[in-house]
Order: sequence, then C-alpha cells, then structure tokens
Amino acid sequence: MSPKELVEEWVKAFNEADSHKLSHLYHEDAINHQVNTDPVEGRENIRKMFLNEFANAEMECQIVNLFEDGEWAILEWKDPIGLRGCGFFQIRNDLIVFQRGYWDRLSFLKLQGLPIPTD
Repeated sequence: MSPKELVEEWVKAFNEADSHKLSHLYHEDAINHQVNTDPVEGRENIRKMFLNEFANAEMECQIVNLFEDGEWAILEWKDPIGLRGCGFFQIRNDLIVFQRGYWDRLSFLKLQGLPIPTD
C-alpha cells in the first residue's frame, strides 16, 4: 500500500471514529505528535488517545490535498465546522511510524464547545 493509500484508509477509520482500526495502521512503536500536545508513543497509547478524543468531540476529516513523496504522505484537511490543518505521515512497511499534525487547539476547543484550559 502506498503512503497516500494508507492515509486514505486512516481518514476513513478516523471518520468512522474507530480507534481500534486507526491504531492498527500504526507501527507498534509509532509516535503521533500533534504539535500542540506532547507526543504520544506506541500503538496502544495512540489507540487510547483516539478513544478519548472520539469520546469528547465529534470530528470529521475532509481531504483538501493529499500528496506523497517517498515514504511520506502529506495531508491538508478541513472539517465541516471550520477547523483546518495538515498532517505528515511517515510510512514504512505499510504502517505509520511517525505522524506530526499542525492545527489550532484553541479554535478546536471553541468550535467543539469544550473547556479552555486556563494554565
């Protein structure tokens, strides 16, 4: 599976809010680093992260652009309520080994009606 195809599968699982299916797209020792939070390391911790996120917010990922360069896929996305961002996925042997995402956390919290941390 090409990196682009794998990210298309990732988007499908994300939009199904399926943390189990999502986590199995990651290598056992993968790192998911959304730049506005601490990195999450390991498939099981990534699964728990998604499980928690899906329990707290309704999220949808719409592909704006999806590019591939070697073992990397680059995803520009938006959601129906106005959030936009991008993600970089490093793929090896048909699994995500590293992911970095850029999006505005404050906008996400406001758009989702979630509490805004004061610290």
